[in-house]
Amino acid sequence: MQAVGFHVEPGEFFGIVGPNGSGKSTLLKVIAGIYRHDTGTVRVNGVLSPFIELGVGFNPELTAHDNIRINSTLLGLSRRQLEARYGDIVAFSELERFVDQKLKNFSSGMMVRLAYAIAIQVDFDILLLDEVLAVGDESFQQKCFETFMRFREEGKTIVLVTHNLDLIERFADRALLLLNGRACAVGLPRDVIARYQAELASPTAASDVSMIGAGQ
Repeated sequence: MQAVGFHVEPGEFFGIVGPNGSGKSTLLKVIAGIYRHDTGTVRVNGVLSPFIELGVGFNPELTAHDNIRINSTLLGLSRRQLEARYGDIVAFSELERFVDQKLKNFSSGMMVRLAYAIAIQVDFDILLLDEVLAVGDESFQQKCFETFMRFREEGKTIVLVTHNLDLIERFADRALLLLNGRACAVGLPRDVIARYQAELASPTAASDVSMIGAGQ
């Protein structure tokens, strides 16, 4: 992955778009500290809650109940916080009838419900979201979108990677276009999306970063 330069403001909803293989998921993993960057500097000011790769941190041989306890602890919840929020996690995931089943029997949609329900209970400043939300059913996606609005009101920072351009235009304050591992454009969502669609129609080599639109 080549050098990528951009910043995200506190409380901003920041979208990242680009074709498959452009480096979107890799970039999120570098921000989360899962991958080590070769050059440059990554500065994260605040507590991260990464929701990047479905199933990471889950043990399929354990029940949903046990996985909630383990994952919540790994993400930083104390025992007291977990006890207080356990009911909210189960209720949001809508998996009350399945908490005593092993995760190996869960569908991908059920896994998404559980993972997202845990991730949003962490006292985070920054939420990293990859394309995994696309796995959930439509009603649960809408439920997640409602949390986006709540997080915005609470001043949380959200970084979202998705192929859903309508979602970026609906929620994002700014967006980044990645092409071939390079930051090709940063700016207002509608302008970045237009640039992306133009690139898809007539692929060209990515040049230096373009700052387009307001709020740059």
